[in-house]
Amino acid sequence: MASEVPVNSLPLPSASQAYMDVSALEAGHLRVPFDFIVAGADPSEFMYCPSLAFCLRHSEAGSKIVFDLGVRQDAEVYPPKVQSMLDRGFLVNVNQSVAESLIKGGIPPDEVDAVVVSHLHWDHVGDPAPFTKATFVVGDGCRELLTSGYPLNPESPFLANSIPSDRAHFVTQSEFGTSIGPFPRALDYFGDGSMFIIDSPGHLPGHVTILARTSNDGAWIFLGGDAAHDFRLITAEKDVAYSVDICGHVTCAHLNRDVAVETIRRIGALLEIPRVQILIAHDYTWYEANKDGPAFLPGVIPPL
Repeated sequence: MASEVPVNSLPLPSASQAYMDVSALEAGHLRVPFDFIVAGADPSEFMYCPSLAFCLRHSEAGSKIVFDLGVRQDAEVYPPKVQSMLDRGFLVNVNQSVAESLIKGGIPPDEVDAVVVSHLHWDHVGDPAPFTKATFVVGDGCRELLTSGYPLNPESPFLANSIPSDRAHFVTQSEFGTSIGPFPRALDYFGDGSMFIIDSPGHLPGHVTILARTSNDGAWIFLGGDAAHDFRLITAEKDVAYSVDICGHVTCAHLNRDVAVETIRRIGALLEIPRVQILIAHDYTWYEANKDGPAFLPGVIPPL
């Protein structure tokens, strides 16, 4: 039985509370079968969606953080396991990389202080090369996927060089030493309550999300990566899809469906807390309402 999810308030702002200005970044577009995402969906229906990335700027220090790097433009670099997916039509286009989105918005990639990568799937790791000075922050569960990645393991879907090893910060379980709202494991990244990296297991080892303040008077944003692929999963209108093949193997968008469902329930608890905005990487509804608008850099996603 899934545990009860506590619906707590989030910490009140201090008198001089720092926060993060958050902007969306274009980072490629995908075509995903709906029945891979949502239980009971028509197999003939597809989700045409973005792979969103985000730029966060600290209101006091000016530190620049990028969350996820989207899809590579040079798709031929991906491992054969990924190439087979692309050949089946998963990738639609990458009109603008994250680096290009930043430059268009006035931020050179070599000015980015840290890149937080939600997880190591091909549509989130992008191209790390332009981020020459950034620390790459990932969950500790990513470590083994990298050390056994392609080309060291020809069967791996993960590039071994997805993260620059000399600038990697693998966030250990002991570093997730605080709790916030419905999340029991979090890292206060700047130590001032402005941005928390959240341990968000289930989808893939090392999966992390971000919960950040977006004003000094109590507004927040949750950036969910692939913790959920459709917003209706967060609102509990739909269930996570899964199927069992003739060999008894479970096919699901998440490596551990039960744990992923628990994470999604915790995210859903944020809906009960005022002034919290939730964005996931493949939110096609939000994208259609906001594309080419002020929510994208150099603009800012308006705080609630």
